[in-house]
Amino acid sequence: MLEYFKTILSKVSFDRKLFEKELKKAIKSVLKDELSELKRWCCDNFGQKYGNVIEQQFALAY
Repeated sequence: MLEYFKTILSKVSFDRKLFEKELKKAIKSVLKDELSELKRWCCDNFGQKYGNVIEQQFALAY
């Protein structure tokens, strides 16, 4: 499931609202032990562009 959401997030990364929507879905859907890996991947790949969105959504998840 994690790899699926990585693919989706990569495909929607051109649009902030879509990225945020799909990130919310991903956070709800992945296993709890995969959350830290998802966050690290998001920060590495999209941190420059969507760092505040990533931090906000993961803050709500914990």
